[in-house]
Amino acid sequence: MGQEHNHSGHHHSHAATGNIAVAFFVNLGFALVELVGGLWTNSIAILSDAFHDFGDSLSLAVAWRLQKVSERGADANYTYGYRRFALLGALFISAVLLVGSGFIIRACIGRIMAPQETDAGGMLGLAVFGVLVNGFAAWRLKRGGSLSERAVMLHMMEDVLGWLAVLAVSVVMLFVDVPILDPLLSICISGWVLWNVYRNLRETFRVLLQHAPKGIDAERLERAIVAVDGVESIHDLHLWSLDGEQHISTLHAVVASGLGVDEQRRIKQSIRGICREFGIGHATIELETVGECCDLADCSE
Repeated sequence: MGQEHNHSGHHHSHAATGNIAVAFFVNLGFALVELVGGLWTNSIAILSDAFHDFGDSLSLAVAWRLQKVSERGADANYTYGYRRFALLGALFISAVLLVGSGFIIRACIGRIMAPQETDAGGMLGLAVFGVLVNGFAAWRLKRGGSLSERAVMLHMMEDVLGWLAVLAVSVVMLFVDVPILDPLLSICISGWVLWNVYRNLRETFRVLLQHAPKGIDAERLERAIVAVDGVESIHDLHLWSLDGEQHISTLHAVVASGLGVDEQRRIKQSIRGICREFGIGHATIELETVGECCDLADCSE
């Protein structure tokens, strides 16, 4: 069963790497399209977004590389493997989104103060293309569950919403000259991105600081393990996550003295089965006998 889980996790890691690669090539290719389109339509917003996307392409390349590194198995240097390297990608992309959103908000304020005329028809065509291309990449990433994929997905959703705003503004500007709509909508989108970056960073730091995985009730887990035939009590139960998906636990289970090897094996298998039901893929179990005092237990009584 353990091998089966590892294969599943390895397969998902490959899928995450592929999804981030798609996002990278989409982002880089579309940045080139934006550069040409911005010059064609005389749209400062599109030109600034092109340079913004070139910078984001660099962050996606870093995330892609770190996700690839995270696929490596355990070795003498990283005995749990390299899965946490994917978290560095999530942190890097989040930092780029924070800085990029700050620059976008600053540019929007400048455009509110001094609106400029643009080619609304050209903006409309680019907007439709932008929504389709970036929407495809965001859809691919939404199917993934890693924090790194979620960070990249936020970036792609920022682009999708940005082009939807350009689409709406360009349609309005075909009939009414209200250039101030563009920066106002961009500020709203940047606010949405900043809120989601905060949420993703909060989750990433929880994993890095070994917060107990969300969705795993430690008290329910303990009651389920103690209910196993032959287990008197447990202590020193620890729960944490490698990357937000691969969860780990260690615990000491107190059993009656004199149990045979087969009985001890049965108890361990039962506990591991319960851990898998709770979403824990790697469980380290130490058995102790009643009356035995380990260094980590309270033996004052």
